[in-house]
Amino acid sequence: MENDKPDKLALERIEKLHAKRQQILALPPQEALDRILQDPQALPLVHSFPEQDLYFLIHDVGLQDALPLLSLASDKQWDHILDLEAWQKDQIDIKSVSHWLGLLLDADPKRFIRWFLEQQLEFVEFYLFKNIEVRVLEHDQDPSDLGDDFFSLDSMYFMRFIDPSLKDEADQTSGDPRKKFFTKLIQHLADFDHRTFQNVMLEATHVLPAETEETCYHWRSVRLSEKGFLPFDEAVGIYQPIKPRDLVKHRINRISDSDDKPSPQLISQYPIRLLKEDNHFTRALATMERSPELPDIQAEFANLCNQVIVADHKTVRDRDALREIVNKACGFISLGIERLVKDQTEVNPHRAAELVAKYPLTQLFRVGFGGVLDLKWRAEKWLDQCWFAAAGLRLTFWGEQWLGVLGGLLLKKPLFYDNYQTGVLYREFSNLADIRMTEDSFNQIKALDDLLSLMTITLAHPSSYGFLTYKNLVLTLWARHYLKLSAKPLQSLALKDFKPFFEDLLAGRTETGADKPRAIPQAMKNHFLDWLGAETGLRDFEITERLGQTFENLFADIENELGLIAARDLDPRYIQLFLLTS
Repeated sequence: MENDKPDKLALERIEKLHAKRQQILALPPQEALDRILQDPQALPLVHSFPEQDLYFLIHDVGLQDALPLLSLASDKQWDHILDLEAWQKDQIDIKSVSHWLGLLLDADPKRFIRWFLEQQLEFVEFYLFKNIEVRVLEHDQDPSDLGDDFFSLDSMYFMRFIDPSLKDEADQTSGDPRKKFFTKLIQHLADFDHRTFQNVMLEATHVLPAETEETCYHWRSVRLSEKGFLPFDEAVGIYQPIKPRDLVKHRINRISDSDDKPSPQLISQYPIRLLKEDNHFTRALATMERSPELPDIQAEFANLCNQVIVADHKTVRDRDALREIVNKACGFISLGIERLVKDQTEVNPHRAAELVAKYPLTQLFRVGFGGVLDLKWRAEKWLDQCWFAAAGLRLTFWGEQWLGVLGGLLLKKPLFYDNYQTGVLYREFSNLADIRMTEDSFNQIKALDDLLSLMTITLAHPSSYGFLTYKNLVLTLWARHYLKLSAKPLQSLALKDFKPFFEDLLAGRTETGADKPRAIPQAMKNHFLDWLGAETGLRDFEITERLGQTFENLFADIENELGLIAARDLDPRYIQLFLLTS
């Protein structure tokens, strides 16, 4: 019983710190900073923050304003900040290192010296090797022999800066951050212990750069992999699709003690707090609010977001950038749940919760992404054998809407063409409805391309037509047939030839000031269908079954754009649905 009491007290402290962190993260950045600094136990409170949450909070507050937070942060939290900020892929970013080491030095100089000597010595010595040259003055040597750009603290070890490529325009206007940092570093290091200062300077000149950088990168990868920041070649595996029927192989058993108090495991709260979407995954989490498995799932979701960050080559420092990653991860998990229960019109939240508890989130993500990738592969296969590509036409041939659909689908990581319905041109796929809409558009494109391949179309060079699209191609071919003009090769219609066709196409008179567009007579629509049947060898019902709605939309475009225009007012410069010349 006596041994249980300390454990109980420890869990109570953990629970209190967790509650404080939740309250703080809900505040605006400046208020969150004030709340932390005013707390009577500010140091343990800051140490209790998961490294990633503190990293985001520092960026939300602002780097200079966050210096008090940096001074309170633990060595492990400092390591995490440097791991994220000091590297570009697998190479050390010297300029960023100068900036961040300078901030940490300003935050707590004495602690910084101890920290880098004990934990980051190789890293800092590599940085020094890249930035300074050190010379030890011989007993019979005059300092002037070394040159004017060398300087010294003790008239024995002389140093000068190298790598002038870093002296870009920004450095010249704001001062070289290397010099600011290095000047402070050597002064504090010499004050700490002069012999240690000399040893560090000497060792920095004998660094094996390739081996040292590789070693530092290895340990950085080890630390970050614990939080889901896998090496890129591993992280990109998140985009390897899994078929729903194969998911059973990846089933896991989440073992949790229902009597446990809040887990002592530090789980990053930023990703979970940014989950604002209403989808199957968020509803599943809502039903698991009191589940002992929830902390494990939250930690797994945070790691998944970090894996996506690496796989997408993203730099994420603030809430807005993280929100995009969170929405993407959440959307594909939800899509994966939908694909697993696609036989149901509505996914029951409790059924979704069972799937979330049963399978790793990474695998649900891959099931969701697999649905998008299947459609992308279909499009790529079609692109290799389609008529329009063989004719030397570009994707712009399919017009704005279909170009957007195909353009998003053919990206390396496909995107849904939203066309600003939710405020953006492209966004991530997030549900089966997105896939079905894209698939419907693709099927229409494919069907029209198949129809065009059955026609004997002879084109001049595509550039000779200006902006050639499937709409003005089909309609111009039809108009030339109607007017009994040759279409081999296809030529633009002269305006004088087009006007009789236009009068028949939009029968009736348009009065000045009329606000109701004229309609295309059914007889003209039947003529269009008969012409297509004769050109392709398809029956009427076959054409309407495959492309009936597409052609109805095309006729609607004609009525909307030209239905209020009189023949005498036609101007080829403003007509896009037909290929015309003056």
